[in-house]
Amino acid sequence: MLRGMAGKSRRAKLVLTQEEVEQLERLRRSQTAPRREVQRAEILWGYHAGETITAIARQVGMTRTSVAKWVGKALRVGLTAGLKDTYHRPRVPVITEAAKAWVVHLACSKPQEYGYAAELWTRQALAQHVRRQALAAEHPALARAAKATVQRILTQQTLRPDKVTYYLERRDPAFETKMCEVLLVYQEVMLQNQTGGVPEVPPSVITVSKPGLQALANTAPDLPPVPGQHYTVGRDHEYKRLGTASILAALDLQTGQVTARVERRHRSREFITLLQDLDRYYPPECTLRMVLDNHSAHLSKETQAYLATRPNRFKYVLTPTHGSWLNIVETLFGKMARTFLRHIRVQSWEELRDRILLGVSEINAAPVVHRWKKFDALLT
Repeated sequence: MLRGMAGKSRRAKLVLTQEEVEQLERLRRSQTAPRREVQRAEILWGYHAGETITAIARQVGMTRTSVAKWVGKALRVGLTAGLKDTYHRPRVPVITEAAKAWVVHLACSKPQEYGYAAELWTRQALAQHVRRQALAAEHPALARAAKATVQRILTQQTLRPDKVTYYLERRDPAFETKMCEVLLVYQEVMLQNQTGGVPEVPPSVITVSKPGLQALANTAPDLPPVPGQHYTVGRDHEYKRLGTASILAALDLQTGQVTARVERRHRSREFITLLQDLDRYYPPECTLRMVLDNHSAHLSKETQAYLATRPNRFKYVLTPTHGSWLNIVETLFGKMARTFLRHIRVQSWEELRDRILLGVSEINAAPVVHRWKKFDALLT
């Protein structure tokens, strides 16, 4: 009895419509479809074109058994169903919801609560702790949990116990009241400016200190830009510290005039000197409203003693605790930082003082009235 020709497949041919051929063509060339579906489309395309199971297996990098399985499925149930996985009932999860909740609880705790030195969990440290304590916590499925297992549990809750996001706790119970007082001053001045102002209305002045400005000196000369060679100013990384300077500045909201002093420290005596400068600058009949933060120099016994010698001359409007951002003078210091203080280097502390005062004079030569624009969002 003669046997059939060697190598000839006994499987039926895969008969496809023109639409199904086009579907296979699109899927096998797709860059966005799941890889397993692209592979199956490649298998069925090759089989429809007459290629052998062995040749297709080499082409797609799969075993002959796997290729034959998908060809056989397409022959039995058709192309569309043959490309999809057969539905199967998923296994009961080994890691229970209670076990996952335990891991999440650990991630939300700090390592030192469990006797570790670290401040925050790393994924590796958390996984090690989970493995050590799983049996005692009656979660045996986690006794061999890897770092990736712990990570998957945390990802479901979008937890990152290795990261810190800073926030500022509101510690002033009268925050809203103080904020409204400050904003009402701004609003009143804005309305006065819009109507042309009235000479009898006392000016509003905002004052704030800016301590910690470093006086830095170069240890080597700056190199100027050279066309075709160096396109920027060259500066040596080394520098010399010459001390710090505190800028005490008062900004008139009606005129944009700046009254400033540069001191080595910011104590009551330096602040009182600024008050004396303001007292000399403005007409005696004016009441100076001053928006200030809660710095000790603004409220000290020495400052209060000076204010007592000038009754009804100064009126404080205090910003709430951690509310210095409500002080418009911060925009003035921002302007200084972007202009004449940017990359500043000096040869002495005195030079830094003189250049700051020169920069203030340049601002006063063309003063700009600063305005607070977002009243509605904060007053509602």
